[in-house]
Amino acid sequence: MADRQAESWRIGGARNRAPAPDGRTLVGRSLGLRGAVNARDLGGYRTADGRVLRHGVALRSDGLNHVTADDLRPLGALGLRQVVDLRSIGEVRAAGLDRLPGGVTLHHLPLLASAFDIHLMVRNALADSSPQRQRALLGGGGAAALMTGLYRWFVTDRVARERFAALLRLLAAPDGTPLLFHCSAGKDRTGWAAALLLTALGVDRETVLADYLLTNERSAPAVARVLDDFGARGLMREPELLLPVFRADGGYLDAAFAEVEAGWGGFDPFWREGLGLDDEVLAGLRVNLLADAASPSDRLSPR
Repeated sequence: MADRQAESWRIGGARNRAPAPDGRTLVGRSLGLRGAVNARDLGGYRTADGRVLRHGVALRSDGLNHVTADDLRPLGALGLRQVVDLRSIGEVRAAGLDRLPGGVTLHHLPLLASAFDIHLMVRNALADSSPQRQRALLGGGGAAALMTGLYRWFVTDRVARERFAALLRLLAAPDGTPLLFHCSAGKDRTGWAAALLLTALGVDRETVLADYLLTNERSAPAVARVLDDFGARGLMREPELLLPVFRADGGYLDAAFAEVEAGWGGFDPFWREGLGLDDEVLAGLRVNLLADAASPSDRLSPR
């Protein structure tokens, strides 16, 4: 699949390599929000044709409902025009609305796979403190299978494809950026959205995966605290059973791309037939997001 996709989208062999000698973080740059630790800039990634994703135009994040008062200043400094919330209506009701600076247009594009409901699985696991029943629910690959099914659903479900396509259209629209998109953890729905965007722009698959997995580094302290809390409160004897749900896994992203290949034969026909997008949207993305690369030293890996 990777070879055919590379040929179709002229991805070629572009790589985003080791950090610059001066230690600058040019890709995967954190937005520094205390209430959204996985908020980061997609700027800095290099495409196959030698262009680079501009900083400050496409941003990804976990939920903004816990943004602090101190976070509103750096958020406001981004000059955001639009924020896209991919959380389900139930998640928004339970966790709260985004906290945003003034002048930002909020779009709600809810994505909920009832057959692969992560939050329901976690609630069910915590509601029954029996270690045997928790292991039966989550162990033996059960949690990982749910996650793999979710990523395949991102591709196979018509409504899901429409929501991801709507996000890409917003990013491509004149005066549509800077735009920030997020879900709850900034891991799955946000991760697939970022993978779609970067792939469309011609960023190589290795770098797309690296950006996806960066969530594990940014969210590790929060995940550890949650699992420790579940254990300390006696809710779970083996809280590590939830790791497949709480962590990004390359196999999940591979499953989504495999579904693209199985259903459409590659990313190019998926873009046109699966997402219903055309060359005009792609051109808009390139105008809004890409700039000529400053130098070969900008080819960095996320930090």
